[in-house]
Amino acid sequence: MGNMLVNTRDQKFLLYEQIGIDRLFETEKYGEYNRETVDMMLNEAEKLAVEVLLPTYDKGDREGCTFDKGKVKAPPCFHDAYRKFCEGGWLNCMRSVESGGQGMPNVVAQGCYEFFQAANFPLVMYPGLTNGAAGLIDRFGTPEQKKKYMERMYTGEWGGTMCLTEPGAGSDVGSLKATARRLPDGTYSISGTKIFISSGDHDLTANNIHTVLARIEGDPPGTRGVSIFIVPKYRLKADGNPGPSNDVTTGGIEHKMGIKGSATAMLIFGEEGKCVGELLGKERDGMKIMFHLMNEARLEVGLQGLGTATAAYEHAVEYARQRLQGAEIFEFKNPAAPQVPIIRHPDIRRQLLWMKAHVEGCRALLYYASFCQDMMEAAPTKEERQMWANRADLLIPVCKAYVTNRALDVCSVAIDVYGGYGYCSEYPVEQYMRDCKITQIYEGTNGIQALDLVGRKLGMKKGMHLLAIAKEMDADIAKLREELPELSAYVNYLAEAKNALTDITIQFFKLGKTASFLVPILYASPYLNLFGDVAVGYLLMQAAGIAQKKLNAIYAEAGARGSKARQRALVHTNPEVAFYQGKIAAAKFFAVNVLTSVRGRAEGIKAGDRTPIEIADESFTV
Repeated sequence: MGNMLVNTRDQKFLLYEQIGIDRLFETEKYGEYNRETVDMMLNEAEKLAVEVLLPTYDKGDREGCTFDKGKVKAPPCFHDAYRKFCEGGWLNCMRSVESGGQGMPNVVAQGCYEFFQAANFPLVMYPGLTNGAAGLIDRFGTPEQKKKYMERMYTGEWGGTMCLTEPGAGSDVGSLKATARRLPDGTYSISGTKIFISSGDHDLTANNIHTVLARIEGDPPGTRGVSIFIVPKYRLKADGNPGPSNDVTTGGIEHKMGIKGSATAMLIFGEEGKCVGELLGKERDGMKIMFHLMNEARLEVGLQGLGTATAAYEHAVEYARQRLQGAEIFEFKNPAAPQVPIIRHPDIRRQLLWMKAHVEGCRALLYYASFCQDMMEAAPTKEERQMWANRADLLIPVCKAYVTNRALDVCSVAIDVYGGYGYCSEYPVEQYMRDCKITQIYEGTNGIQALDLVGRKLGMKKGMHLLAIAKEMDADIAKLREELPELSAYVNYLAEAKNALTDITIQFFKLGKTASFLVPILYASPYLNLFGDVAVGYLLMQAAGIAQKKLNAIYAEAGARGSKARQRALVHTNPEVAFYQGKIAAAKFFAVNVLTSVRGRAEGIKAGDRTPIEIADESFTV
């Protein structure tokens, strides 16, 4: 039995056999890294996740956060785990060495953080948000601001947040009411209320450094008039330590369906007119600056979804192996037949393979997007760096929305595998599902991600970025057909799905220039899910091609080529054969059971049905 969180063999396959991160080791930026270094980091992350973070997961859910007399306390069991996480240097592992980090490649950090998110993502939210806020100061702050805040945030001594949402300004951030008034000394008086602030207040750190969106008095309405400010919970004394209150008070915490160990707070800034903030970057650059954090956060949320999904899947597989119920399907008429593990039952096997395909496909998508981020900084030429940056931008909304959509589905199917026990809190899968749900909502709802994809990302450079990916897919499809005819039937399903996606994308471009522009907006979410299905199907088929070649070599060495019986025997004695056969099975299953539906769903979108627009408000319910 593995760690019950993440399939480490699949991680190594992705990093070394499919994505090929050795390319990073050849660059100047990541030249000090090698496979041995990466393996060591992954092993340490796994150890911390299993031994420190995981034991506090369900306990933190039971203890929850408390709010009393204006003070918020995190679950008591989180304190030691938080300290060990920060002491290990994990909070800022991706940041540059010059900033006090480890300079870890994003794709490697993604692998490490998958362990952490799978073990206890409500806890990891605290350092995760701190890292994001500190990263903004690192990138846009003045030397004085960096000196005051950055080091203590990166070490986890101080926390950090991003404060966007208000009672009347959720997805419509430009409607915010928070204000900033210039003071004679160059600072600003901040006033306003922010809600749903993750890690907004807690007792894990000595200070909390908020990055707050607000409008300077007299600046224009909408997003173009928004600035961003550094607002500490406690003002700093001359020696740099926390001093008196900065007039940032907590109005309460939310009582949520899940992530109960993560404090979600209402923050009131300047209730007494004494809240002081420092401008971060330039005036009216708030949204541009915040989007640097949002892109990081959206990938992190995708990883949170994957973390819950992979843990739910691993637990479901182990439960199915242990739970005895019913006889083999071929013995169902035999009352004397012995009970077998439920993993032997066809419907359970279908559910497990559905989960496996989606978990491994979403892992590949997230890791690849992170690799794109690495290459956009490390590639040798400006043109290459721009190409990788464009690809990362295109994939981010899909990574956030598609992965979290499928992650919740995986958690639901895991409960089904457990049956009635899965619905009970004595087993972990119900918590995975409760915790996973928020990933579809925060850091921009999945509907917003779909609008971002259709409204902004597809149209970049008149669709040239998507066209470049489509050409790569066409080349790989042709190569798979030629080199591995045993996969050709399944590759054909991928080709048909890719063509269907291309067709509907072209139609969206045409409609966007006409009075029918509402159709792409109306069907943005279904389109994003189609995009995700094709992307994941492609990555799974790419993996299957690699796996088939490895298997062919193993079969040849073992004298099993052409012998199905010998190949079946090898799967029981050779773990590599079992792994590679599993990769092929996942790709085949996904092709037949998911990709075959893409054309039909695309045709439904293409029909442009306007009923949701035309139905009267009164007709939804009478």
